Amino acid sequence: MPTAPQNAPARADARSEEMVEAVRAWFVEAGRDLPWRGRTTPWGVLVSEIMLQQTPVVRVEPVWREWMERWPTPATLAAAGQAKAVRAWGRLGYPRRAKRLWECAVALVERHGGEVPATLEDLRALPGVGDYTAAAVVSFAFHGRALVLDTNVRRVIGRAWRGEALPAAHQTVGERAHAESLIPADAAGAAEWAVASMELGALVCTARVARCDACPLASSCAWFAAGCPGLDAAPRRTQAWHGTDRQVRGRIMALLRAASSPLNVAGHAALADVEPGQLDRCLDGLVADGLVTRDDRTGRCSL
Repeated sequence: MPTAPQNAPARADARSEEMVEAVRAWFVEAGRDLPWRGRTTPWGVLVSEIMLQQTPVVRVEPVWREWMERWPTPATLAAAGQAKAVRAWGRLGYPRRAKRLWECAVALVERHGGEVPATLEDLRALPGVGDYTAAAVVSFAFHGRALVLDTNVRRVIGRAWRGEALPAAHQTVGERAHAESLIPADAAGAAEWAVASMELGALVCTARVARCDACPLASSCAWFAAGCPGLDAAPRRTQAWHGTDRQVRGRIMALLRAASSPLNVAGHAALADVEPGQLDRCLDGLVADGLVTRDDRTGRCSL
């Protein structure tokens, strides 16, 4: 009798396969019609994934549309330059992502003829692209079989299969192996499961509010059967925003985006309420990150 390869991933049992199929069927009816799903290029998918890191869909969608109209290919963004990319990033937050996306576009032009590669290895080698983003592009852009395991997917699997209210801070080998076992064998099914499980976690099985009445897994969910314990441990947004370094960095970037010429940030009236030490620290950080250019002679700054 032939044996399975020693390193082959374990396959899901019949019950798990039924649960996966239920999520896929739910997505067909309930999934959001987002512009980067199914009707854009691999470049459009890559841009969306980087924009969606730590930023909600409602804020990303209009900026994504503007970017794709302005820079529909890696070559067009690469030719535009970093400063324009950072300016166009607007108020999405974490502007390092704009810098990395521009660097990624340059790398795509130089290494891949301006095309987004379809393999995990090539994608991971691009600036700003980690394991999750590479897997998401393989799955969503090329409909390939990859382990797309973000927080939403981890929460769905942890609750429905293991009865855990919230995922651990870090992924474990066992968790990844279990998630791998749930992926349908065929590429199309795998890609649909990836987006469907992510959507379920984003819309229904959320961290702080579980809409179990609308969940396709309610009848088979281990967490629901146990009475949904541990929801009170879900994270709350309690961190102050006003006055933080991140807010000050954002104010500096907004000021420079609106400027038509280099200006002296340290002496600008719009930042007069910021403590000089904090302003210097934030500005130095932006310069060190490569997001802001400063003339050491005049002190004037620009993107």
